[in-house]
Amino acid sequence: MAQVQEYKCPCCGGAIAFHAKLQKLKCPYCDTEFEIETLESYDRELKNERADEMTWDANAGKEWQEKETDSLRSYVCHSCGGEIACDENTAAASCPFCGNPVVLMGRFQGALKPDYVIPFQLDKKAAKEALNQFYHGKRLLPKVFKEQNHIEEIKGVYVPFWLFDAGADVNMRYRATRVRAWSDSRYHYTETSFYSITREGSLCFEKVPVDGSTKMPDDLMESLEPFDFSKAVDFKTAYLAGFFADKYDVDSGQSIGRANERIQKSAQEAFDETVQGFGYAMVTKEGGSIQLHDGSVKYALYPVWLLSTRWNGKSYLFAVNGQSGKLVGDLPLDKGAYFKWLFGMAGAIAVAVYALTYLIWLI
Repeated sequence: MAQVQEYKCPCCGGAIAFHAKLQKLKCPYCDTEFEIETLESYDRELKNERADEMTWDANAGKEWQEKETDSLRSYVCHSCGGEIACDENTAAASCPFCGNPVVLMGRFQGALKPDYVIPFQLDKKAAKEALNQFYHGKRLLPKVFKEQNHIEEIKGVYVPFWLFDAGADVNMRYRATRVRAWSDSRYHYTETSFYSITREGSLCFEKVPVDGSTKMPDDLMESLEPFDFSKAVDFKTAYLAGFFADKYDVDSGQSIGRANERIQKSAQEAFDETVQGFGYAMVTKEGGSIQLHDGSVKYALYPVWLLSTRWNGKSYLFAVNGQSGKLVGDLPLDKGAYFKWLFGMAGAIAVAVYALTYLIWLI
């Protein structure tokens, strides 16, 4: 069967045809004219475009050696299902994730041994100071959050992360317009020029982190970044002394989707910057692809101080980066204090308005 070649207008998407008088291709919808060589080159580019290829070797972590876990214990929370590991001398009085005081201890088993660990650089005192500073000046915060005995419940937890490394060959296509306007004694003119822009290049992604715990909200963990991986060391159980380690419940294969999302977003932002600042009135992405190569995954533990609190039936989780001291978390509102403050402000405004009205009347 004969194959029919049809060209689409890059500007509006309409079907275009050869114009005998102009000896060019012309779009009957937007009246844009194209050289034949230009359209053929554009068409070849579209046909050669490949779909995203983002595959990984998701083998991460190592097998525990014989007797290596003999000194580790596992605590399981019956409330949230969280499971943490620690050394035999560290006791868990409450769950770091939900604050539930009922935890059962057993022998640690299963899971992979981490490749790396970033040791805690902030001790408990520094983490408590960060929380106190965070609470300071927040008058509408419930009293329970400001009590010292509450802050004492903060716990150091190593959070499991999958770290993705890969090279990426990126191709992006954009449509851009540039507008020029002028006028004479009779008319105002506007000329719109259309451009097809292609960007190609390679990027290297190292240690793209994806947390492997469903107990830790993804947005909370991403807000704690960055962690300085230059401080990472080969994992040894000794680093768990005095701390807890969250046992991952999302494996490396299940984390690939989030890793790809982060890589795609970063690549898109990097290439978008290359088409800015050239006087274009508008730039729109048309398509593109990312080809990953040499993808590999490692398993690491990152240091986080956690404080879980319940207020009026709702759980609040605060996290402090165990390296930098960066703190993230949501704060509840004491409605009683809020309404007192609101009525006080309303009263003060009413007195001020009355005083101003009285002065005007005297004048």
